[in-house]
Amino acid sequence: MEKEPGIKRGYLEDDFKFFHLKDRNNIQFEHHYHDFNKIIIFLLGDVIYNIEGKNYKLKPWDVLFVPGNQVHKPIIAPDRDYERIVIWINNRFLEEHGNYDNDLLTCFNLAREKKHLVRLGANSLNNIKPILGNLEKELKNVTFGSGILANALFVQFMVYINRLYLKPDKQVEDIEVEFDEQIQKVIHFINANLSGDLSIATLSERFYINKYYLMHKFKANTGFSIHSYVNNKRLQKSAALIKAGKSPSDAAGECGFNDYSSFVRTFSKMYGMSPRKYSKSTLEHPINSFQVEG
Repeated sequence: MEKEPGIKRGYLEDDFKFFHLKDRNNIQFEHHYHDFNKIIIFLLGDVIYNIEGKNYKLKPWDVLFVPGNQVHKPIIAPDRDYERIVIWINNRFLEEHGNYDNDLLTCFNLAREKKHLVRLGANSLNNIKPILGNLEKELKNVTFGSGILANALFVQFMVYINRLYLKPDKQVEDIEVEFDEQIQKVIHFINANLSGDLSIATLSERFYINKYYLMHKFKANTGFSIHSYVNNKRLQKSAALIKAGKSPSDAAGECGFNDYSSFVRTFSKMYGMSPRKYSKSTLEHPINSFQVEG
């Protein structure tokens, strides 16, 4: 399987992890994805954030939602401080603290189909700042009940940020987002049809785009070749199905892998173990091997 550099994979064992980061190293990140959902609160810098081919020009205190397994990359202007809060989130934690009428994963589910960014008005900013400040303080605290209080503050933050996604503040600046409409249609089609024929020839014919031009535009917008993007999305879905209890052979079939031995080889290369071992490992406590990034 063709692999792009910089991809990161793995699990998040904790309920959530909170990082307050500031860099000025002229660093450039590569396109990558995670198993888990992520929120980025942009604080300072000159940054455009690319998520699944959409480029968002960030302003201070913008809140970015990066759903699990969506390809993303910050594009950072050189010689400028880049400060942000990054929160990794375990789906299980949000599921346990939400309910049918109040699904705390709503913001991520909607971000997959709509926009990934919420821009805060003055009142929302005044409400969010103390929650995040107190959360960061409690996570550093070791006194009685600090973990319980940190969890409560994080749930409060998630309730508030979901409300803002569903009903954004009025009279805030327009969100600057650039994307190629044709490539977005291709991306949506791929993700909705992972079990089908997603060859370059098929996509080119369906969307009436010259295949070489399509390959060029897709790589320019997402950082991935079409072949690599499709393979990664199929493997991600197969891993999710295996986690949910599907047999590896059924998961392979549902994700467009017609040759099981090829699927095992590709899966093993991606996840460092065979699908059967992966199935067994999901019953145990996996090790989080991620590096903190943008």
